Amino acid sequence: MAEVILNNDNFKAEVLDAKGLVLVDFWATWCGPCKMLAPTVSEIADEYEGKVKVCKLDVDQAMDIAMSYGVASIPTLILFKDGEIVKKSIGVVSKAEIEAMWS
Repeated sequence: MAEVILNNDNFKAEVLDAKGLVLVDFWATWCGPCKMLAPTVSEIADEYEGKVKVCKLDVDQAMDIAMSYGVASIPTLILFKDGEIVKKSIGVVSKAEIEAMWS
């Protein structure tokens, strides 16, 4: 299973109501650094399937959600556990840095 695509309609169900770890990638189609990070996020989604739910939120499609989590620059990764924010990472980061968010 690849990443879950988030929007205003499913954010609550997929992230806030989810049990366990949910990694949300806040990105946009025009964002160069987001495109650089995308393959790493996809790799994490495949490798950690069943352990960490990986989701993508296009900030242009859901600006209210992005603003409510203080996302001012993208890419931003936010790790939720049982609907609560655990860690936040801004900018292009390595796979190891992403994995360190929950280890």
